[in-house]
Amino acid sequence: MIQILRESKRAPADVAARITRAGGVNLYGRPNFRVVWGWSRLTWIGGKWTDRDPATGAIVREVCELRRVPKYLPHDRWHLERWLPPDLYGPPAQWYAQTVEHEGGSSIPALGPFPREGEYEHCVTLEGPGGQFLPLDVSSVEWLIRAVEYSRGLPRAARRNAIVAREAKRDADYESWAYDRLDDAVPAFHAQPFVVAPAL
Repeated sequence: MIQILRESKRAPADVAARITRAGGVNLYGRPNFRVVWGWSRLTWIGGKWTDRDPATGAIVREVCELRRVPKYLPHDRWHLERWLPPDLYGPPAQWYAQTVEHEGGSSIPALGPFPREGEYEHCVTLEGPGGQFLPLDVSSVEWLIRAVEYSRGLPRAARRNAIVAREAKRDADYESWAYDRLDDAVPAFHAQPFVVAPAL
């Protein structure tokens, strides 16, 4: 029996080349930005894993180990990532001290090995306003890269204020939507009888 576990995709070479031109390269000669398919982007996660029989759901085994699992949700979307240098993660000793998990008498680095050559981190998921799938469009990605780079030059207070304003707008939009839904559920005139007099 063939079982497909995950869908793997790569950005086309011409798209990757344009993204590299837009974002530049890091000190290892790799692009500062890249797009990855959700199912293709794996990361290390350490801890206690419970393996189950797919047919019955019965527990087959429990094991403490590092596993590579998809990093982003939703899996079926393109994600823009930005490379971060290793010094952003602190010294290796601090990394392990903060991320180690103790399970069943063994110590496991919950976030995997220290990123000695830096790591790519999530910037944005390429999807529509309703969360719908969007095809990979290099012009949009180039615009997003410029926006990310521009935002890095803003003072910290301006970035924080923008986040606060965005969240306040999101809350206000939800509140407005909720009140509209509640108002639609109430009968006209709150179910009170009313009379319309014809115009003379």
